[in-house]
This record gives sequence, structure tokens and C-alpha cells, in this order.
Amino acid sequence: MNTSPVVPFLSLYYFQTGCHHVDMSSLVAYEDSESEDDCLDQPEEGTSASIQAGSCEQNRGVGLCSSSEIVLSPHSFTADPDSSVLDCHRTRSSSVLHPGSQPQSWFDRDGTARDAAAPLSLPATQGHVSPPQTLPNVPQCSGDGLNPAKRNHTVRPGVRPYVPKRQRLASSVGTVDLKYPAERVPGNGTGESQILSDVSATVKPYLAHKPGASGIPRRLLMSLAGHQGPVNAVRWCPVPHLSHLLLSASMDKTFKVWDGAESGRCLRVYTCHSGAVRDARWTSCGRQLLSGSFDNTAVITDVETGQQLVKLDNQFKVMRVVPHPSSPEVFLCGGHGSAVKAWDSRSCKVVKVYKAGIQQTLDILFLRGGVDFITSSDCVSRDSADRTLIAWDYQTTAKVSNQIYQERFTCPSLALHPLEESFVAQTNGDYMAVFSSQQPYRMNKRRRYEGHKVEGYAVQCEFSPDGTILASGSSTGSAHFYDYHNARIRHTLHAHSRPCLCVSQHPVLPATAATCDWAGEIKVWH
Repeated sequence: MNTSPVVPFLSLYYFQTGCHHVDMSSLVAYEDSESEDDCLDQPEEGTSASIQAGSCEQNRGVGLCSSSEIVLSPHSFTADPDSSVLDCHRTRSSSVLHPGSQPQSWFDRDGTARDAAAPLSLPATQGHVSPPQTLPNVPQCSGDGLNPAKRNHTVRPGVRPYVPKRQRLASSVGTVDLKYPAERVPGNGTGESQILSDVSATVKPYLAHKPGASGIPRRLLMSLAGHQGPVNAVRWCPVPHLSHLLLSASMDKTFKVWDGAESGRCLRVYTCHSGAVRDARWTSCGRQLLSGSFDNTAVITDVETGQQLVKLDNQFKVMRVVPHPSSPEVFLCGGHGSAVKAWDSRSCKVVKVYKAGIQQTLDILFLRGGVDFITSSDCVSRDSADRTLIAWDYQTTAKVSNQIYQERFTCPSLALHPLEESFVAQTNGDYMAVFSSQQPYRMNKRRRYEGHKVEGYAVQCEFSPDGTILASGSSTGSAHFYDYHNARIRHTLHAHSRPCLCVSQHPVLPATAATCDWAGEIKVWH
């Protein structure tokens, strides 16, 4: 092998041209680039290294580097980041060699001029001398010489600094699915709302005290406009410190969350459905929403991000979605079908089917403990209201009773008393009937709540938190408040000009209620 002095010079020539023509785009982060931590193996300190320039094509007509190697001996190399002479970021004007030109001088970091033809003079390793040897190649991931992770680069103007892939992936977690956009909160610089982090100043004074007797709302506090279709239901968040949040479900294919205690702003719009949203409810934790639509789906949505978590196809128009009181991951769906389905949101599968042989389920009500539940249907027989109200055993899917209500009226909604063992059914006979919530579920024929009109609308009814007041909407647009024990009307609010479909009483604030109507208007009363 020819060992003339020209060989080290040629190797040094290719090394210099390769280093000084390093593309500075390695400092720019691309979306598909890999992290330095993933592709760089750092050589241990004190070991020798061999740098192989393998077919690196230059852009300035220098030529190809064909497997030329620089051999460094251990006694002439120390991995010192402060004094390394293998730095590729030196003055370009003094380091570029062209074929056929004479070697030029180049400069170290301290400004010392060196001749290009002079051999490399590196600090010696203390106390150890060994023959020269060729070391494994160092992966050239960033193109800035040895040990690039230890160098501090000066970022030029207009060049975006490199961001490791792990950091980019970590920062992208929790973003909102753009397929289901959510309304941004005005005034928030980040564009993300903090719906669940704030406690309303109106609700906060009542959290430390035990709720007192419920009052009757008498004056209008605020009017919420924004829905383009009839609002089927309004519901306050059941979590006390989040009870200022008001949920509304509309026939305009959306459901919304409002600040119903102070500002009246719409905090977020959820567009997860392609059909009218017939029902929407809060989960027990207050962080998710359960909705059912005429597009045959039931959806679980994250309140904060508006992201769709679970979407289930029922193969019928969904009119009611009700979570199990003791197993929040299980919920029932009923609607324009002959059966009621129980879904498990963890496996996204139907776990139970309750076949009633009816055409439509109007409402579903779990009794205390979740052992039994009641369904209301539009099935009315000729002689009696057989199968109008059906009691089911949740575990066995067996019918407990189908002879609960004997009058020939359908029942569009049901409500369970919060303290006593009873429930009420809204009927199309323009009255509410009371039933025992224990077998055999007998109706109290001596107590009826009359004075409002239903006339075929899905008018809902609801108890106050202490169970003393029973509220109901009316097809006339009024909201009626009854004394539960004597069935007398305590107050009537002339709330809307169109049919009032729902009256929801606040779980914490006394004498506060929300109403909605067929025209898409929502009002909060105090």
C-alpha cells in the first residue's frame, strides 16, 4: 500500500469539503424528521473514532466522497467539546477547497491559523498510548460533526429551531378533533375554554351549606338565544360546583353548554350528530355528555374538548338515553324501535336487550338502586292501556309488570321522587299521575296534578331537589309549579309564546329554574 504523504492530505481534503458543505437545513425541524435521541449513538469519552464519508454528494461541484476514512489514534484524540477541531461550523471562506487548488489555511475556534496540509494535532490522551486503529462509523444524523448533541447552535433569523419528535408528539396530545368543531370561548388567548375549571361566584356561596327548602322562581333572570330549532330538553349539571353549567338539546342537530348562572354565554357547541338531537344528559362525573339523535346514534362527548369519545349505532331513531345510576359506563337507549338496548361504553357492545313488542319508547326511568326500570311507550290497547308503562328487571331483562297504568293515555315523560318511593308520569290526558316505585307499582288514584296542557307534545316534568315541588311545562307556553303533597298549583310562569317543553330546577340555587320552548328559546328564572 502506498503510504506517501499525499494520502493524509487527500483524506483531510475530502473531510474538510464534506464538513464545510453541510446543509444547514439540518437545523430546521420537519414534521417527518426523527429525534436526535432516536438516531444518534454517542461515542464514549476517551475512545477513538473513524469517520467514514460514504458517497455524500456535494452541491458545489466538489465530487463524490467514496468511502475515504480518517484514522485517529487514541493518543491523539480526546472527546473535548470545548477544544474539538472537528467543528464543521467554521469560516466558509477559508475552508473550501476546489479540485486542483493549493491547500489553504483554516482557523480553530480560538482564531489560530492552521495549514490545511499539516497533519491533525489533537490533544493526547493522558497516560495511554496505543497503535492507530480504525473505529466504528458514527451515524451522521445532524451533519455537524462529532457529538452534535453537546453543541450550542446559534439559530439564524427565519430558521425554526429543531424540536424532537417525542416533544412534538407529547404536545399534540389532547387536541380537539377538527371533525367535530367546538365553539371557542371569547377572550381566551389560547382558544381553549376552561369549562370545568371555574366555579361560578353565584353558586359558590351555596356549596358550603346544606340546601334549604326550594322556592318558586318568579322573575326572568336571562334569556339564551342561539338554537335554530325546537329545544327538547334543558338540564343543569348534577355536580354541585359545576351546577352553573346548563345543557340544552335541540332539533337543529346540536347540543350546547351554557353559563346559566352569570353571563349566559354559550360555552361550547357540540355537532356530533347529523340528525335532530332528541335527548342529552350529563354523566355522573359531569365531564362527559350522553346524547341521542334521530340519526340512529348515541354519542358520549367530552365536555371540555368537544371530542367524540364513543359513537354507537342503534339502528333506530333514539329518543331517550339514560345512564345506569350505579354503573355509569352502562346506559339504555330507546326510541323508534321494538326494543330497548343496554350499551357498555367500554366495549361498545350491546350487553342486554329488552324486547317489548312495541313501536316506540317515549321515556326510560331507573328506579332507586338501578335494579328495576320503567319504560313508557305509545302502545295503547282498545280496552286498557296494556304495555303503556312496563316495569323491567335490569339483570334478567324480564318484564316485572305491564299492568301499571290502566287509562288510555300515553305518557311522554317520567320523573322519580328524590326522597320518597314514588314516581310520576306525564300523560296526554293533561294531568300527571303518581305511582309507587315498589312492586306492584300501584297508581295513587286520589292525587292528580292538573291545570296544564300536553296535547301531544313531549312535555317533561321534574322534581325539585327536596321533592316538595313538581314542575311541568305546558303546550300553552307556561311553566307550572305544583305542591307535591297536596297537588295544588303554587305558581304559574307565563314563560314562552310557544309550547314549553321542559322545566329544570337548579340543584343548588334556591328558586332557580330553566325553561325551553318549541321555538328554540331558553330562559333562566329566579
